[in-house]
Amino acid sequence: MTESIAVGTDGSAAATAALEWAVDDAARRGLSLRIVHAVDRRPYDVAELPAPGGPDHLSRLGEQMLAEAIAASAERGPDVCVTTELIEGTPVEVLGEQAETAVELVVGSRGLGGFAGSLLGSVPIRVAGHVRGAVVVVRPGAGEPHDEVVVGIDGSAECEPALGFAFEQARLRGCPLRAVHAWQAPVHAFMPEAGRDTDEVRQGQRRMAADRLAGWKERFPTVDVVQDVTCAHPVPTLVAASARAGLLVVGSRGLGAVGSVLLGSVSRGVLHHAHCPVAVVR
Repeated sequence: MTESIAVGTDGSAAATAALEWAVDDAARRGLSLRIVHAVDRRPYDVAELPAPGGPDHLSRLGEQMLAEAIAASAERGPDVCVTTELIEGTPVEVLGEQAETAVELVVGSRGLGGFAGSLLGSVPIRVAGHVRGAVVVVRPGAGEPHDEVVVGIDGSAECEPALGFAFEQARLRGCPLRAVHAWQAPVHAFMPEAGRDTDEVRQGQRRMAADRLAGWKERFPTVDVVQDVTCAHPVPTLVAASARAGLLVVGSRGLGAVGSVLLGSVSRGVLHHAHCPVAVVR
């Protein structure tokens, strides 16, 4: 099977932004693109709430969305090979299945069914971190793209796939990679007599970050890496870094996550507040 990127569409502004991102990335990576629309009949399964326009209306609407998406993708990336799929099921189920056969799944931050005031819908939260590989969540109106990829790292093995994805993205874009390691000092570190211990911890954190990056630097010698190590909470630190980035990459969960939790608090936090597209790599 030919490797491809999958992107979900529902006609929303966020889905349009996700499609644009997916087309650009397919062109960068030389991959085909699969545009998918989920026909969700659940709200209309009860007799009191029939589907508007008859039972085939939802399918016709989905076909129209896919046709518009094909036209938009052809205009943006004429060399990208594009296919479409209209699949019955909930968006979470359909997109989760698509992720199993795609090298990357791209979704909008929220769809037509989301609340107008919410920054992030239920679909990206329920898909990111729960499927294998990378899920890229794109928010509309993110502003001008920036020539930097940011990746969050810690001392866990969970960040290794995220590092691989981030280095490859930086290589393809020909831009720098900023590796951000934000660590939190224990409470006793703020006592006056703890100054020397804190300095040692700080140096140890820098060494850990350097060791984590060393092998990847050898594999990607053309990528210019900026190591950014700071004593701070990871979420606001990564969100601040995302303001000058074209992509923020994080693992699905890190050292602080409970073993049974698929999407950690840091990943969830940056999905809600980042200024650029976010890739969650499990």
